[in-house]
Amino acid sequence: RPRLRMVSLGLTLVLIAFAVRLLQVQAVDASTYAAKAEQNRYVGYTLAAERGQITDRAGVALATSVDAYDITADPTLFKRKQLKIDDGPEQAAALLAPILGQEQSELTEKLRTKGQYVKLAGRQTPQVWKQIKDLKSALAAKAEDGTGVNVLAGVFAVATSKRVYPNGDLAAGILGWVNADGKGGGGVEQKLNTLLSGKDGKIRYAQSGGRQVPTAGSTETPAVPGSDVELTIDRDIQWAAQNAITEQVRKSKADRGYVIVQDTQTGEILAMANSPGFDPGDLSQADPGTLHNWALEDAYEPGSTAKVMSMAAVLEENVATPLTHVTVPNRLHRGDRLFKDDVDHKTWYLTLNGVLAMSSNIGTILATGQLGKTQAQSNQVLYSYLRKFGLGSYSGLDFPGETKGILAAPQDWSTSQQYTIPFGQGVSLNAMQAASVYSTIANGGVRVEPTLVRGTQGPDGRFTPAAKPKKSRVISEKTAKTLAQMLESVVDDEAGTGAKARIPGYRVAGKTGTANRVDPATGRYRGYTSSFAGFAPADSPRVTVYCAIQNATKGSYFGGQICGPVYKQVMEFALKTLQVPPTGTKSASLPVTFTP
Repeated sequence: RPRLRMVSLGLTLVLIAFAVRLLQVQAVDASTYAAKAEQNRYVGYTLAAERGQITDRAGVALATSVDAYDITADPTLFKRKQLKIDDGPEQAAALLAPILGQEQSELTEKLRTKGQYVKLAGRQTPQVWKQIKDLKSALAAKAEDGTGVNVLAGVFAVATSKRVYPNGDLAAGILGWVNADGKGGGGVEQKLNTLLSGKDGKIRYAQSGGRQVPTAGSTETPAVPGSDVELTIDRDIQWAAQNAITEQVRKSKADRGYVIVQDTQTGEILAMANSPGFDPGDLSQADPGTLHNWALEDAYEPGSTAKVMSMAAVLEENVATPLTHVTVPNRLHRGDRLFKDDVDHKTWYLTLNGVLAMSSNIGTILATGQLGKTQAQSNQVLYSYLRKFGLGSYSGLDFPGETKGILAAPQDWSTSQQYTIPFGQGVSLNAMQAASVYSTIANGGVRVEPTLVRGTQGPDGRFTPAAKPKKSRVISEKTAKTLAQMLESVVDDEAGTGAKARIPGYRVAGKTGTANRVDPATGRYRGYTSSFAGFAPADSPRVTVYCAIQNATKGSYFGGQICGPVYKQVMEFALKTLQVPPTGTKSASLPVTFTP
C-alpha cells in the first residue's frame, strides 16, 4: 500500500504537470505558439511579373522574355536533423555546382544560412531545372530503398522569366540590357523599366518537409505583366546601318562610329547604329567601353557638317544669296590666328554656294562676318540660330546618358572661337543633334523633336500612341529649299567634296565633315572626326542619314571618303525599303565659282 500510494502520488503530479503545461499552451500562450507554428509552417515567394517585349515599328521582337526558373533552397532541410548526415550542404553543393556554373564553396555557404529560403541561382533555363529534377528523382529513389540520402530534397524552383534578344547585338545601344536583378541597366530597358517590368505578385502556402500541403490553402496576389513597347526603328534598316558602320570602322581601324537614319517629316528614328557593339544577352563577353549608345552619349566637334547652320543664318538674314561672290585667299588673319582651308590653294573665286560645296573654312568665316555690324553682333546672331537648330539642348529623347553637347554663350567665345564655331570647331554636339539639323532643313525649316517610341501596349491589349513630338520653325521654307539646292552641289558638282555619296536616279543633298578631334583621355586634339550628313530625295525629302567615325587610323580620314560611302549604302537601302521613288527631275546645278 505505501508503494501504491507513492506511485499514485507520482502519477498525480505528472498529470498535474501535463495539465498545467496544456493549459499554458492552449490558453495562456496559445497565440504565441500559433504564431510560431504559422511562421514555420507557411512560406512565401515572389511571383515575378513577365517583362513586356520591345519590338520594332512592324512588331518584330527585338527584346522578349522566355520561361526561366529561380533555383531556391530551404536551408533547414539540409541540417543533420533532416538528412541524418553532417555534410548535407557540402554534398548538395558538389552536385549543383557544375549544373549552375557556380563555385561549390559559395553554394555550401548559401545552404548553411539561417532561415527557410535562399536563392541559389536566378533565371536559369528550363533545361537546367530539368537536370536538377532528374537528379532529385534519382536520389529520392535511392532514399526510399535505403541505399542513399536525397541531399537535394530541399532544392526547389520558382517560375520566372529570362530576357533574350533574338537578333543578338542588333540595336543593342538602343535596347540596353537587363541586369541580374531583372531591372533595366541601360537604353530603353532602363528608360522604360517601370513600364516594361510590370508588378510582381506574391504567393504564400503551407509546407511540410519542403512540399506544399494542398489541403492547407494558400493566398496569392497575381503578378501584373509589363507593357510592350513599340519603337520607331525599322529592323531591316537598322541591320543595314549597323553592317555598314561596322565594316567601315573595321576597315579604318577607328575607335568607333555611328549612323542615324531619321524620317524627315515625322522625326521618327528609323535606325541608330553603333560600332563596336555588344550582345545584351551575354554581357560577360562585352567590353565595358561598348556598353553605351555613343550616338547620343558622345560629344564631339562636328566640323564642316555644321557649316550648313552658318549658311542658314546668312541666307535667312538676307546678307547673301547662293550666287554672292566670295573671294577666298589662301590664308585669313583674324584675331590672333591665321586661318586656312583643308588644302593650300591660290585665291579662290567662289560663290556662296561654292563656299559650301568646296567646304571652305575661310569663305564661311567671311560670310558669317556679315551677320552683324560688329563681330560681337555677328556672334550673337549665329548663336541664336545654333540654339534654334538644337545645339546646347537635349534632343528630346530623354535617353539615359545623353549629352547636350557644349555651346558657350557668345560673350564667352574666345578670340579663336568667334571664327572657328562658324565652321564647326569650338562647339560640340552628339550624332542625334547633327542628324536633326539636316532633318530640319529637309522638313522645310521646321524642327521636329526626334522620337524613338511609337507607343505602348498594356496587359489589356490596348495600344497607347506616344505623345506627338514638339515642332518649331527654325528657318523659312524658302531658305530651307535654297539650302537643299546648295547641298546638292556638294554631291553633284565636280568641285564638291561629297561625290562618293551620289545615288543613281536620286537627287542627293549632303555635306562632308572632317574635324580635329579632342582625345577624351588627354583633352588635347588628336586624330579626326569624319562625318557625312544629308537627305534624299533632295527635292522631296523623305530620309536623313548621318554618319560619323571617330579617329580613323588606316587609310583616309576625310569625311567624304569614309563616311560618304556609308551614307550612300544606308540611304540606298532605306529608300528601297520605304519604296521611295526617284523624282526624275534634274538638280539645280548652282554655280560654284565666278570669274573676277
